[in-house]
Amino acid sequence: MKAAVCYEFGKPLVVEDIDIDPPKEGEVKVRMGATAICHSDIHTIRGDWGPRLPILAGHESAGYIEEVGDNVTLVKPGDAVVVSLLTSCGRCTACVSGLPHQCENRWPLSRESRIHNKQGQDIYHMTRTATFAEYAIVHESQTVPIPENMPIDRAALLACGVITGFGAVVNRAQVRPLSSVVVIGTGGVGLNSVQGAAISGAYPIIAVDVLDNKLEAARTFGATHTVKASDEEAVPTARQMTSGRGADYVFVTVGSAAAVQQGFTMLGPRGMEVVVGIAPRGETVTLPSFLGGERMITSSGMGTTRLSVDVPKLVTLYQAGRLKLDELITGRYPLEQINEAIESVERGEALRNVIMF
Repeated sequence: MKAAVCYEFGKPLVVEDIDIDPPKEGEVKVRMGATAICHSDIHTIRGDWGPRLPILAGHESAGYIEEVGDNVTLVKPGDAVVVSLLTSCGRCTACVSGLPHQCENRWPLSRESRIHNKQGQDIYHMTRTATFAEYAIVHESQTVPIPENMPIDRAALLACGVITGFGAVVNRAQVRPLSSVVVIGTGGVGLNSVQGAAISGAYPIIAVDVLDNKLEAARTFGATHTVKASDEEAVPTARQMTSGRGADYVFVTVGSAAAVQQGFTMLGPRGMEVVVGIAPRGETVTLPSFLGGERMITSSGMGTTRLSVDVPKLVTLYQAGRLKLDELITGRYPLEQINEAIESVERGEALRNVIMF
């Protein structure tokens, strides 16, 4: 099989042959159909988060069950599935409390490898997925069966970007109809926060970004107003759009301490800021006084998603024409052109580029 493996941070990914072990108990082998490029993949291969080397990235994926290990009950060979980084044991306090995205179990794939290069060296699985490859070994709880008629490239988007942005609005904040919403950062995740707000009945929905093309895209996903983040009047402009009160909700989908600070100043007296993007290590946030209101700042991990519940609902929304997925895909690339696809994302040219197998 072939895979894109990063041996040195910052270097181009190298497509080469690797070996893969059979799935162990509770694990499945997935033949990849499509893998989208997320900014988390880029941060990983650029060394921003400092994991072990060599590493195989990729985590926003969909494919087909090829082989199952012992005691696998959720899927069977031949099933088309979404493949996510989220794992759940179903037994820990978080899982039985309805928060499987915060599962407390320690997973073998976090400390063991099922993939090796031709020299026999173990390759680290990014987020227990490692899907920049023709095949991947994951735990069965990381997979969700999907209908055969669901396009595999669009299904891949449901593994991370869509559930993270959409879920932050619908699951974590539980935005109510007619609430005012600001979304800072309108890339792949932010656009899904925008359409989550639109489906929730929010108004106004204000998109904030530094790029005009991203703001234009936000309008197609449901934004009613747009603000240039670099504008010196960005904060008063956003507040003016919310009748001068400030927003009920602000979602920060970019990894930036400055964006978190900017978003907090856009809040209304009882507003909630939800931090979705992961800021680089070492960045700190300085917030103004909380006095004079009851503002709240919180975070959202992977959209507070229950994979087996939320993914089928999102598939249904897409098939009903209510959820935009086609519009998220900017380009499709073979694995051999993965470096071109990544560079396009880094230049801000793409919402989501997808590797097709």
